[in-house]
Amino acid sequence: MCRRALAVLAAVLVLGLGAACAAPLVAQPPGAPDPVVTSGRSEASFQQPSLAPGVDYTLPKEEEVKAVLDRVRAHFEQATPYAIIDTATGEKVTDLGKPRKSVGIDNRHGEYNDWTYSMGVVLAGMIQVTEVTGDARFAAYTLKNFDFIFDHLPYFRAQAKEFGPQRDGYRRLLDMHELDDCGAIGAALVRAYARKKDPRYREGIDLVAAHIAKKQPRLPDGTLCRPRPQPVSLWIDDAYMSIPFLAQMGAFTGERAFFDDAARQVIGMSARLFHADAGLYDHSWFENALPADPKFYWGRGAGWMLMSMAELLTVLPEDHPDRPKVLDQYRRAVQGVGAVQGGTGLWHQLLDREDSYLETSASAMFTFAIARGVNRGWLSTAWAPVAQTGWQAVARRVRPDGQIEGICVGTTAAYDAVYYYNRPTELGAMQGYGAMLMAGAEVMTMLRSFDVEKKLNTFHWRVKKPAAVKP
Repeated sequence: MCRRALAVLAAVLVLGLGAACAAPLVAQPPGAPDPVVTSGRSEASFQQPSLAPGVDYTLPKEEEVKAVLDRVRAHFEQATPYAIIDTATGEKVTDLGKPRKSVGIDNRHGEYNDWTYSMGVVLAGMIQVTEVTGDARFAAYTLKNFDFIFDHLPYFRAQAKEFGPQRDGYRRLLDMHELDDCGAIGAALVRAYARKKDPRYREGIDLVAAHIAKKQPRLPDGTLCRPRPQPVSLWIDDAYMSIPFLAQMGAFTGERAFFDDAARQVIGMSARLFHADAGLYDHSWFENALPADPKFYWGRGAGWMLMSMAELLTVLPEDHPDRPKVLDQYRRAVQGVGAVQGGTGLWHQLLDREDSYLETSASAMFTFAIARGVNRGWLSTAWAPVAQTGWQAVARRVRPDGQIEGICVGTTAAYDAVYYYNRPTELGAMQGYGAMLMAGAEVMTMLRSFDVEKKLNTFHWRVKKPAAVKP
């Protein structure tokens, strides 16, 4: 048997082991087969079914989607330690009197209790699932996490005063440096505050708002930027690190300035990072590389912006003067990513390069953003099958133990294709878990909102006909 065939067989065996195998995936070399290989599945009524390996061309049921989300929730409930330890010895610490430099939250097996952008998306996603399903266990996880953070923040504030902010002592909350430190988890905190009017939550919200408004660098037109890796840099990631928080604050406070700033970020970032010819977002923009810098259409980067626009449009007032611009940009971006969806329903790590690996987090983000557009009427029902097939593809990557395969690890703004092609994927890469929760919740809403006709070997989503009125 040739090496390539052996590699495919090995991948099948690994998937079959399910929860028994905890080894993370590694980066897929260009042209390699997808590591998550499954037999094809299609609607039984189709006379010419789509049964290619890795394809699930069926209509999901609500209970099937909910079961996937339950597995993810159960994983977080089981994996979150809610513990304070001596980071030098690993021993649990119960005496939180006098601060010690080595004391920190237990991050040994992941960032579950930490204040991070990726956990922020998870916590927001948990609330969304509760809103859609009525299952209070999801939102309860979010509130428990925030309570753990704010219960222990006084200790770590005292520790920071004596020793300086420590990595495992909520450094990102106590010493905010960039949007990664505050925006995404701040947006989740606003949503949590709507459920629990804890004054500590409000204090955290105000800290985030102050950083974005007064401390984060901006370009002359007000577009948020970073001083790295080049002195003046734009990252498309920063769309999600700012826009959802600003949108939530606009809805929460009623202050139009937050909506204005959120729309300003969509317009300013898109002017520099969206390339109309490709219909795709570049990952980064460097002022000192003009007139032309290297362009890489990284999947998750575009996903951050698509999700941001979807969340903003959800709350942006209909009469806001920039709403038409945001809506037009959202539709153009959807058109671009829809054109490069892969043949199994997933999207590639580099969207325009089919020899880059199929990546989960971007696929979940696009699924959420497109399903939200169909549900809210920003897109026609012609787009529903894109979200449907996207969901079926990412759902197959959720293991029996609730961990998710194929998520690219943290990725900086880089200058070469080799870097993006060879970023590893890991089960512990938290950047795709929140998007998975949001995608599932939005697809459940889509399934409730439309009728689906199975005809000519495909799916036709229709606006539900009003129920007949009984005489």
